[in-house]
Amino acid sequence: MLAAVHQTWVRDPATGKCLLDVFREPHDGDVWICRRDEGIRLPYSEIIHHTQDGIPYLAPELVLLFKAKHARRKDRTDFDATVGRMTPAQRETLAELLDRVHPGHPWTADL
Repeated sequence: MLAAVHQTWVRDPATGKCLLDVFREPHDGDVWICRRDEGIRLPYSEIIHHTQDGIPYLAPELVLLFKAKHARRKDRTDFDATVGRMTPAQRETLAELLDRVHPGHPWTADL
Protein backbone atom coordinates (compact mmCIF):
# COMPACT_ATOMS: atom_id res chain seq x y z
CA MET A 1 0.00 0.00 0.00
CA LEU A 2 2.76 2.51 0.81
CA ALA A 3 4.10 2.26 -2.74
CA ALA A 4 0.78 3.62 -4.04
CA VAL A 5 0.66 6.48 -1.53
CA HIS A 6 3.29 9.19 -1.67
CA GLN A 7 2.15 11.51 1.11
CA THR A 8 1.19 10.97 4.74
CA TRP A 9 -0.21 13.54 7.16
CA VAL A 10 0.01 13.27 10.92
CA ARG A 11 -2.85 15.16 12.54
CA ASP A 12 -3.57 16.13 16.13
CA PRO A 13 -6.64 14.06 17.01
CA ALA A 14 -7.97 16.78 19.30
CA THR A 15 -7.78 19.67 16.83
CA GLY A 16 -7.46 17.99 13.44
CA LYS A 17 -4.53 20.28 12.66
CA CYS A 18 -1.74 18.85 10.55
CA LEU A 19 1.41 18.38 12.63
CA LEU A 20 3.60 16.66 10.07
CA ASP A 21 3.48 16.13 6.31
CA VAL A 22 5.71 13.35 4.98
CA PHE A 23 6.45 12.85 1.29
CA ARG A 24 7.83 9.60 -0.06
CA GLU A 25 9.46 10.42 -3.36
CA PRO A 26 11.22 8.44 -6.06
CA HIS A 27 14.99 8.41 -5.78
CA ASP A 28 18.10 6.85 -7.20
CA GLY A 29 20.43 6.40 -4.25
CA ASP A 30 21.13 9.86 -2.89
CA VAL A 31 19.41 11.61 -5.80
CA TRP A 32 15.79 12.79 -5.61
CA ILE A 33 13.65 12.30 -8.72
CA CYS A 34 10.78 14.71 -9.29
CA ARG A 35 7.48 12.84 -9.42
CA ARG A 36 6.07 15.29 -11.99
CA ASP A 37 9.09 15.31 -14.32
CA GLU A 38 11.55 12.46 -13.92
CA GLY A 39 14.17 14.46 -15.79
CA ILE A 40 14.47 16.73 -12.77
CA ARG A 41 16.96 15.09 -10.43
CA LEU A 42 18.75 16.76 -7.55
CA PRO A 43 21.06 15.45 -4.84
CA TYR A 44 19.40 15.17 -1.44
CA SER A 45 22.37 17.09 -0.04
CA GLU A 46 21.13 20.15 -1.99
CA ILE A 47 17.40 19.90 -1.34
CA ILE A 48 17.22 18.93 2.32
CA HIS A 49 17.92 21.90 4.58
CA HIS A 50 18.10 21.89 8.38
CA THR A 51 16.87 24.23 11.08
CA GLN A 52 19.30 25.46 13.73
CA ASP A 53 18.09 22.55 15.87
CA GLY A 54 18.92 20.07 13.11
CA ILE A 55 15.37 19.35 11.98
CA PRO A 56 15.36 18.53 8.25
CA TYR A 57 12.98 20.20 5.80
CA LEU A 58 12.56 20.36 2.05
CA ALA A 59 13.96 23.34 0.13
CA PRO A 60 11.20 25.98 -0.15
CA GLU A 61 11.45 26.16 -3.93
CA LEU A 62 10.53 22.47 -4.14
CA VAL A 63 7.69 22.79 -1.63
CA LEU A 64 6.27 25.60 -3.76
CA LEU A 65 6.76 23.52 -6.91
CA PHE A 66 4.54 20.83 -5.36
CA LYS A 67 1.98 23.43 -4.29
CA ALA A 68 1.92 25.02 -7.76
CA LYS A 69 0.06 22.08 -9.27
CA HIS A 70 -3.32 23.13 -7.86
CA ALA A 71 -2.57 26.78 -7.03
CA ARG A 72 -5.35 27.00 -4.48
CA ARG A 73 -5.86 30.10 -2.34
CA LYS A 74 -3.90 28.50 0.54
CA ASP A 75 -1.06 27.69 -1.87
CA ARG A 76 -0.93 31.31 -3.06
CA THR A 77 -0.88 32.41 0.60
CA ASP A 78 2.08 30.10 1.21
CA PHE A 79 3.80 31.40 -1.94
CA ASP A 80 3.34 35.03 -0.85
CA ALA A 81 4.62 34.26 2.67
CA THR A 82 7.66 32.37 1.41
CA VAL A 83 8.93 34.02 -1.76
CA GLY A 84 10.23 37.13 0.02
CA ARG A 85 12.40 34.95 2.27
CA MET A 86 13.95 32.99 -0.58
CA THR A 87 17.37 33.77 -1.99
CA PRO A 88 17.65 35.00 -5.58
CA ALA A 89 19.04 31.57 -6.52
CA GLN A 90 16.03 29.81 -4.95
CA ARG A 91 13.62 32.11 -6.80
CA GLU A 92 15.47 31.49 -10.06
CA THR A 93 15.34 27.73 -9.50
CA LEU A 94 11.61 27.89 -8.79
CA ALA A 95 11.02 29.95 -11.94
CA GLU A 96 12.96 27.42 -14.05
CA LEU A 97 11.12 24.46 -12.51
CA LEU A 98 7.72 26.12 -12.94
CA ASP A 99 8.49 26.85 -16.59
CA ARG A 100 9.38 23.20 -17.08
CA VAL A 101 6.64 21.51 -15.04
CA HIS A 102 3.83 24.10 -15.20
CA PRO A 103 4.51 26.36 -18.22
CA GLY A 104 2.79 29.73 -17.96
CA HIS A 105 2.12 29.39 -14.24
CA PRO A 106 0.97 32.74 -12.77
CA TRP A 107 3.54 32.65 -9.96
CA THR A 108 6.39 32.97 -12.46
CA ALA A 109 5.64 36.67 -12.96
CA ASP A 110 6.22 37.28 -9.25
CA LEU A 111 9.64 35.67 -9.14
